[in-house]
Amino acid sequence: MRLPWSLLNALKVPITPAIWGRFVRMLQQLDASEVGGKAKALFALLILFLFAINGLNVVNSYVNRDFMTAIENRDMGGFVRYALLFIFVMGLSTVVAVIYRYTEERLGLLWRKWLTERAIDRYLDERTYFRLHSSGALPNPDQRISEDIRALTATTLSFTLMFLNASFTMIAFSGVLWTISPLLFVVAVAYSIFGSLMTIYLGKPLVKLNYDQLDREANFRSRLVHVRENAESVALLRGEERLRARLHDRLNRLTANFQRIIEVNRNLGFFTTGYNYLIQIIPALLVAPLFIRGEAQFGVITQSAVAFGHLLGAFSLIVTQFQSISTYTAVVARLNALRDAMTLERSEQAPRVEFCEDCGSVAFEHLTLYSPRDGRTLIADLSLSLPAGVSLLVRSTSESAEKALFRATADLWPSGTGRILHPGHDAIFFLPERPYLPPGTLREVLLRPCQERWLPDWKILDSLESLHLTPTLNKAGGLDTERNWSDLLSLGEQQRLSFARVLLAAPRFVFLDHPSRSLSECPIGELLNLLRRQGITYFTLGDPDDDPRFYDRLLEIAADGSWQLRPPNSDDLRRPEPAPINPRRRHTDVPSRPENAED
Repeated sequence: MRLPWSLLNALKVPITPAIWGRFVRMLQQLDASEVGGKAKALFALLILFLFAINGLNVVNSYVNRDFMTAIENRDMGGFVRYALLFIFVMGLSTVVAVIYRYTEERLGLLWRKWLTERAIDRYLDERTYFRLHSSGALPNPDQRISEDIRALTATTLSFTLMFLNASFTMIAFSGVLWTISPLLFVVAVAYSIFGSLMTIYLGKPLVKLNYDQLDREANFRSRLVHVRENAESVALLRGEERLRARLHDRLNRLTANFQRIIEVNRNLGFFTTGYNYLIQIIPALLVAPLFIRGEAQFGVITQSAVAFGHLLGAFSLIVTQFQSISTYTAVVARLNALRDAMTLERSEQAPRVEFCEDCGSVAFEHLTLYSPRDGRTLIADLSLSLPAGVSLLVRSTSESAEKALFRATADLWPSGTGRILHPGHDAIFFLPERPYLPPGTLREVLLRPCQERWLPDWKILDSLESLHLTPTLNKAGGLDTERNWSDLLSLGEQQRLSFARVLLAAPRFVFLDHPSRSLSECPIGELLNLLRRQGITYFTLGDPDDDPRFYDRLLEIAADGSWQLRPPNSDDLRRPEPAPINPRRRHTDVPSRPENAED
């Protein structure tokens, strides 16, 4: 018996035949993968166990029949013989069922690991994660990769085996039930069809509700994670009330949708519970008269009840598994949406970024960047070439224009025209305003993976000392101790570690996003001199009070997107008045934990 895909159309599930085509191709890819041989062996073993389980169920129906007949005839010898045989068959069935379940879980885990690894690779390739985050078109991709793939693999395997088992059961018990009473066989088929149709009618709203519930659960959990990850900031700002309101709002949406699920399940439960109760009495109503008239043995009544239950269970999978089917279809639709979102081609409206490994410059050719929200021009027809050794300071009255230039050079800006040429990601480094320290040891934070094998410790220690980070090294407990860096280090220390990463990577170019905003105790000029002495050309998005004397060129971008490139002069150094404090200058070198502060 196969999954009734026509049921999905009746339920108006957002699933098309193309989705199931992709599903089949995924299975073909699993078959051709490095784990395909093991997966096929486990699946073949499961089919063998299914045959064994159904065969044992048929044997058990006959043993149970003769056991009950021996009781009716007061045959003590037959009673003992069939009791022992019954215990043996049940014991063997238990062993087979347990090994069957173990094999099913092994295959499900194998499939989940393989599929999740593929999803992670695709999620991280070509910065897909950034595109999904910046567009906001697909909610909770992390939950879809973790939870939905788990549900897909476990449920698909469970349903496949369930329908195969139902097919074997129908073949095995149809003959048994037909030999007892053809009328009972016809009643079983008609009763199961009636139950399936009624279940579809009563339960079809569950598909959409389950789809929405998965997102509402993820949204609520993401808000709780936000509180945990920003606990200190929330406490310092006394932001509990606003967060409480948002959490309550997410909780209300979650519970309201779940309340509707409960109501639909209630209505469905009235029917399915009564449907299952009647299964117990229908065989007796039809077979008991045969026994009363002397046309059948007493044991036939129990045998008919067992056979009727197995056969009706096979025919009534839609009734018994409808809630699981509705959740499953929602999972399939969500994962298909994730696949579509991750395989979207690069927007043709994005500026082209081309790599030229041999070129010793960063060049912009007729680069025009637009705001992706309102289409406003941020930078108009920018054409310039910056060779190695020529440092650049970028100033603009629009911080959006600065960010657009920064991200476009990193191939992260979706709206614009023109070309950007640079020597490739290994030769250019981008340092964002807010430093990012990945989880791991200090050595992993500072070095690229390829550097860990050959870069000596003394060179790492020299870079840390040049940035006054020796106390930070002691605080971290050495180079090979894992720490939660956002809790341990101040923002200024994190930014200086990011500079150390640049010094150790030694790229030809580095693009700095307002580095002075998170640095107070270490003068930015000292850091720029370190870069210059190491032969690293730097381009900086700067503030009005950044000293232009450390740069060879000044790029000024006006609010309308027009620009001017010229050498800086002493008049370009505009120092802010003592009061009021310049709101754009943010000295945020505040440690996450006061007791760990050095600044």
